[in-house]
Amino acid sequence: MRTEHKNQIETALEAVKSHKGITNIYFVACGGSQAVLMSGQYIFDKETDLPSQVYTANEFIYETPKSLGEHSLVISCSHSGNTPETVEATKLARQRGALTICLSNEVESPLWKEAEYGVHYDWGQEVDDSDKNKGILYGLLFSLLNYFEPSEKWNVCLKDLEQLTELSTKTKQLYEERAVTWAKSHKRDELIYVMGSGLNYGEVYSTALCWFMEMQWIQSCPIHTGDYFHGPFEITDYDVPFLLVKSIGKTRHLDQRAEDFAVKYTDKLEVLDQSELPLDTVSEAGKQYIAAILSGVAIRHYVEKIAFERGHSLDVRRYMWQMEY
Repeated sequence: MRTEHKNQIETALEAVKSHKGITNIYFVACGGSQAVLMSGQYIFDKETDLPSQVYTANEFIYETPKSLGEHSLVISCSHSGNTPETVEATKLARQRGALTICLSNEVESPLWKEAEYGVHYDWGQEVDDSDKNKGILYGLLFSLLNYFEPSEKWNVCLKDLEQLTELSTKTKQLYEERAVTWAKSHKRDELIYVMGSGLNYGEVYSTALCWFMEMQWIQSCPIHTGDYFHGPFEITDYDVPFLLVKSIGKTRHLDQRAEDFAVKYTDKLEVLDQSELPLDTVSEAGKQYIAAILSGVAIRHYVEKIAFERGHSLDVRRYMWQMEY
């Protein structure tokens, strides 16, 4: 992780330490950025007794939580830094006295200016993965956790992040043949469901909404494996495609149960099992968190392959950025 980013995280952390006392945390964003922040709520719910909640930015504006105030920490995120709803939500939070931290690829963007503290992340093919959005977010989260719930394991987890580029390369190599085969066999599918649970649900959410619906115009829906047997499993059939992220965490049981059923009734189940990921050099404390990031790397690899097979660039949009909406 670049020194600039470490310093920005440290500055934000010092602000939290000197604040009047944080009693709740809100993660606020839209679309894929909201999906990235979902891991924040999961980790804080798992590791602390601080109430936390993910909000889509526009709901945060119009149905503002009553507990938002001077004892709140609001973490917002927008890649461009100019997502109107996220900018306005951050402005509102600051007006209510909350401590505001934003993550963005764009320094001096509208979001950057509205938040009290900005943490920049890099983007691009040649960028070290620890400096990309998820690496930076987890760096911030582990640093905050080391303040709210002090433990040497958070320092260990921070060190694990430095391996991300090497581990991402290994992950792409691991799934190369499978991704190509999957893409060729699914390139004409008009619908692909995505399933997962726990820490991985944010990745499931963004895969359905962003990768498939937004960037490939493929009908999709995120399905929590804990809810699969409470309605969604009725649409399972031999020709219905599913992509399942199988956790190495405590919710693996939910994912396994969904897999055990689905494999009997569909010929199009693709399972990304986190136990297969190259995690040998990762600490036990960090394995579940690094696995969640690497699952995202694998999914992007799959999506890039299917985009090629379909001749549909990931950059093409019909409505987004093309008109007023």
